[in-house]
Amino acid sequence: MAVKLRLTRKGKKKQPFYRIVAADSRSRRDGKYIEKIGYYNPLTNPAEVVIDEEKVFYWLKNGAIPTHTVENLFSKKGIMLKWHHIKQGHDEAKVEEEYKKWELLQMERQKREEALAAQAKREQEPEVVEPEPVPEAEAEPAESELKPEAKPEAEPEVEAKPVEEEVAEAPVAEEAPEPPAPETQPDKAPESESQQAEEADESKK
Repeated sequence: MAVKLRLTRKGKKKQPFYRIVAADSRSRRDGKYIEKIGYYNPLTNPAEVVIDEEKVFYWLKNGAIPTHTVENLFSKKGIMLKWHHIKQGHDEAKVEEEYKKWELLQMERQKREEALAAQAKREQEPEVVEPEPVPEAEAEPAESELKPEAKPEAEPEVEAKPVEEEVAEAPVAEEAPEPPAPETQPDKAPESESQQAEEADESKK
């Protein structure tokens, strides 16, 4: 009987959850299986993978063949690396030493990926450009340019002054005319001449 290490689907619609099992290659995908060796949840971030290594090595030693998907999951957990050294006949100390080196490389790789993702996110965000401070030497001419604009406001006051002068001169022109003096003088002149004539007659007598 050929045994395969493969996935069986569980969970609701659009909410998949997979078991990693050892099953007969002739059975259906979601049919009966021989033994459960782990599970895989793709809905979490990162994906959750739990595997019993002892059971995996037992079935690999007995000729079980992992599917392509299951083999990728084993590689992400370092199981295929260990299996490779076990097949080479290395002892457990050597296998653990190589596994620790692999773990360090994976951690460095993850940090690089996170840094690249953060950099890409910053590049996608719009940059906020702050206005540059204007030097004081450039700000002063701007204020002087605004001063000539205020001059037209004072012009109506200058134009209003002649009007006030005309209004002030108008009463003076009305007060200027006075009753003519010559009208009274002719009346007085004959009186003085008649008095002089009478005085002359009296002197002759």
